[in-house]
Amino acid sequence: MLAMPSAMVSPARRLRGRLRVPGDKSISHRYALLAALAHGESRLSNYAPGADCRSTLACLQALGVAVHEQANVVHIVGRGFDGWRSPAGPLDAGNSGTSMRMLMGLLAGRTFDSTLIGDESLSRRPMRRVIEPLARMGARIDAVDGHAPITVHGVPLQGIAYDPPIPSAQVKSAVLLAGLQARGTTSVTEPAQTRDHTERAFAAFGVDVRTSRGTVSVLGGQRLTPRDLVVPGDFSSAAFWMVAAAALPGSRVVIDEVGLNPTRIGLVDVLRRYGARVHIEETSVVAGEPIGSITVEADRAGTIEIAPAEVPVLIDELPAVAALAANGGEVSVRGAAELRVKESDRIAALVAGFRALGIDADERPDGFVVRGSGAPRGGVADARGDHRMAMAFAIAALGAVRPSRVEGAEAVAISYPGFFDTLASLVARADEEPAS
Repeated sequence: MLAMPSAMVSPARRLRGRLRVPGDKSISHRYALLAALAHGESRLSNYAPGADCRSTLACLQALGVAVHEQANVVHIVGRGFDGWRSPAGPLDAGNSGTSMRMLMGLLAGRTFDSTLIGDESLSRRPMRRVIEPLARMGARIDAVDGHAPITVHGVPLQGIAYDPPIPSAQVKSAVLLAGLQARGTTSVTEPAQTRDHTERAFAAFGVDVRTSRGTVSVLGGQRLTPRDLVVPGDFSSAAFWMVAAAALPGSRVVIDEVGLNPTRIGLVDVLRRYGARVHIEETSVVAGEPIGSITVEADRAGTIEIAPAEVPVLIDELPAVAALAANGGEVSVRGAAELRVKESDRIAALVAGFRALGIDADERPDGFVVRGSGAPRGGVADARGDHRMAMAFAIAALGAVRPSRVEGAEAVAISYPGFFDTLASLVARADEEPAS
């Protein structure tokens, strides 16, 4: 099954197989940006293949950074901050909020002006949460009511101590990236732990970064060192196969070479609470990022309640978590209002799509409830241009009594171009093997 405007998903008794997922999106963005700031050539293996991370590379090229790909390795020749040049036109971040927000931090201290644009979805996403701390550092940024297009007027920056009101790894990263070129020290104190890929990537590229009691600090003016790095497999992509294996009796899925960063794997505890058998084996650590394999087997269906304190480390996996209850059990989420300002309003889109598939689901202002009551009937679910919605609906539809259609299935190309091919292979493998 190839990604296309709509995809048919047939019922499946179970999934079985061993696989690898694409390179981690979050890490790929960060490695590319830091490589572009280093002095010399970096080589990034297993760079994420999706459109979002390609947007970051295209923006870097427009800024005068040499980027080329050979044999599945992205080569980036950095020339330091001063090697970037004024772009000839707008920098197009496509659908990637990570690209736009992090580039805002990097461009704020340059000696030229830049305009960042995105697609219709990205142009609706809030950027004021990044503009405000950057403005406190001295940045001059023009936006349309806090949204793209955004024009960044490069000026000298001053380090600040920032306490974001809402935990956000992207906001934290944008401020710290700006801090690399600011006078003095820049620090961010989070109200709750978010993914720490930026801190680990900083250290990998030779940046002295300090972390203490929820505060991350960096001194401006540091010189970055080029690196040859392997990007771990993307845990958020693996999440959909983990959920499918946990939800369908008789399933067993093994995912190799996947990232096991402790700030990313909150889903493991959720699946165990639900009733699945989950085994993790760490095999290596690359640039501070643990890597290994995850095995998930279905056992029983339970009730899961996701509390607000859990949301920051689960935010990208929540659409997958919702699919756990498509065939049994119950999933309840609170404290996740951030989902409403992602690529789509993920709360509204998720509930509408699940109901269209015959699954009992309700919205909350800051979350949702999904109740499994036997096999859903199947139907047509609209992903609304959101890659995680498309994958969540496909996984939920596996347990339906008749084939279902996912509209907007092409959105998976944003993060996981081969998703539907992998799904087909796991279904086929299950049909070949006897149930254990």
